[in-house]
Amino acid sequence: MSDHKPDELEGTEAPFVSHLIELRDRLVKALIAVAVVFAALSAWQWGWVGKPVLTDLLAAPLVASLTGSAKLIATGVLSPFMVPLKVTMIAAFMIALPVVLYQAWGFIAPGLYSHERRLVLPLVVSSTVLFYSGVAFCYFFVFGKVFAFIQGFTAESVTAAPDIEAYLGFAISMFIAFGAAFEVPVVVVVLSRMGIVSIEKLKEFRGYFIVLAFIIAAIITPPDVVSQLALAIPMCILYEVGIIAAGLFNKHTRAPEDAEAQ
Repeated sequence: MSDHKPDELEGTEAPFVSHLIELRDRLVKALIAVAVVFAALSAWQWGWVGKPVLTDLLAAPLVASLTGSAKLIATGVLSPFMVPLKVTMIAAFMIALPVVLYQAWGFIAPGLYSHERRLVLPLVVSSTVLFYSGVAFCYFFVFGKVFAFIQGFTAESVTAAPDIEAYLGFAISMFIAFGAAFEVPVVVVVLSRMGIVSIEKLKEFRGYFIVLAFIIAAIITPPDVVSQLALAIPMCILYEVGIIAAGLFNKHTRAPEDAEAQ
């Protein structure tokens, strides 16, 4: 008898067109999820509350740091209308992010072995939690420290009244930066599990990553020490978490034949 074991994926190949159709269906479902959340948030804001409270919530950390009765201003003709819509759309996408990632997981799952599928779902969940954690850390901690630091340099003869669209762009870029930075453990786990980098190499690269983290923080954050440290230090900590998690994932998602060989 032959010792050749049948491939789990044998016979599961699908034509290219069917892949495109499934991808389209998955994208439509993800967009529907975002649209439903957007409609619910819009109805809640303008139907129930009567004002764009999400915009006020986003602006709260900056407004709290402004002196006197200063507020944000809208210099564009359409800014009072467009900015709340953009904020609501961003909030809808973030709330619907688990559904979006689930659709992505559903698309790639058929092409994975059973032991690899055990890796993907935890990564989807952890990616969502880590991204939310990065955004929350940025909003509740970093914004307050950064804006207070910046306002401390404002001359008494100057009244700070930032433009709401400029602030929206700044907030989005910071949310993306911190959300992506908090994904460091996921990246480390994936690189290790795919065999691209060994755990030993990741440990050896630790010193270089610390330098890299501070360089990245200096590039994508405002030119102040507070925000740079607030991004670089969590990245270094999360890198260590990623190394530990990679060892656990490698152990529990090993292929059956690899486990038997150990």
